[in-house]
Amino acid sequence: MASEWILIALIGTLAGVLSGLLGVGGGLVIVPLLLFVAKLDIHQAVATSLVIIVPTAAVGALRHYWAGNIVWRHVLIISLFAMAGGFIGAQIATSLSSQVLKKIFAVFLVAVAVRMLTSR
Repeated sequence: MASEWILIALIGTLAGVLSGLLGVGGGLVIVPLLLFVAKLDIHQAVATSLVIIVPTAAVGALRHYWAGNIVWRHVLIISLFAMAGGFIGAQIATSLSSQVLKKIFAVFLVAVAVRMLTSR
């Protein structure tokens, strides 16, 4: 039991550091770690990640706010559409099988990796 808590704490620490450093954490870090290390189902990993990212993003955003890095004119519009998209995405995810959702997630990760490696 103690080793599970240590493992979960390490996942949280890594996600927090990467979230604050690179603006990623939920999808790119927490979901794969919850899948492969904590052995959660993809639906559980995605849902857990969404809840975890709220306080993680809030703390990271606060630090970036103090540094003056937030482009406020984009925040409201993007937030409103992102919330709508999040609801639609969750609706789609809950209707998919675990296998299909895992494949979609894997393709997304590969596409992001290829794009990052090939962009200037």
